[in-house]
Amino acid sequence: MIRAEKLTKIYRTDEIETTALNRLDLSINDGEFTAIMGPSGCGKSTLLNIMGLLDSPTEGEFHFLDHETSGYSERQRAKLRMGNIGFIFQSFNLIDELTVFENVKLPLEYLGLKPREAKVKVEEALDRMGMMARKNHFPNQLSGGQQQRAAIARAVVTNPKLILADEPTGNLDSGHGEEVMTLLKSLNDQGTTIVMVTHSPVDAEYADRIIHLKDGMIAKGEPVYQV
Repeated sequence: MIRAEKLTKIYRTDEIETTALNRLDLSINDGEFTAIMGPSGCGKSTLLNIMGLLDSPTEGEFHFLDHETSGYSERQRAKLRMGNIGFIFQSFNLIDELTVFENVKLPLEYLGLKPREAKVKVEEALDRMGMMARKNHFPNQLSGGQQQRAAIARAVVTNPKLILADEPTGNLDSGHGEEVMTLLKSLNDQGTTIVMVTHSPVDAEYADRIIHLKDGMIAKGEPVYQV
């Protein structure tokens, strides 16, 4: 599903040049659950942005679903991203003025689904996340765990092939964090590919593979076997 070859990302200003990714090679197969770990500034977020087609590399190649995207325009990246990639963020990124139902419906509006079809899909996603009873609530009426479940429902409502999760339990207590990780593992068991950036060794143990980044390069990668 994902293949990076000599992936390089350099940020330049008038005074300084920073290499966030340094000729990184990486492959992630369909159906994998991969955790990416490493210290702050090692390139984790930059890699996730390129995987999510939110940014382009400075050099090298990035392949997603057999498309080599390094030369794609922003519009081309957005078209490929739509319906294929779902995002889960540490800060939830729900829109305060919209209900849970309306937040989850947003990706379907971008896809142009008819209201009746969108309603069915939203309700299915909310039901999977145990959030139907909260569908008419606003984000500020929810606990942190409930907000993240709503955000996961929004990420999965289009049945994406890939979910990218950036510190998905970072703003949650341990109980709600475990709940969210169990949901992600369940989605992976149903066939969704998941790539998760995390600082948490506990969360990383839910993955099939852990990739450690250091100075924009892969330090080591090892499989994680569940007992």
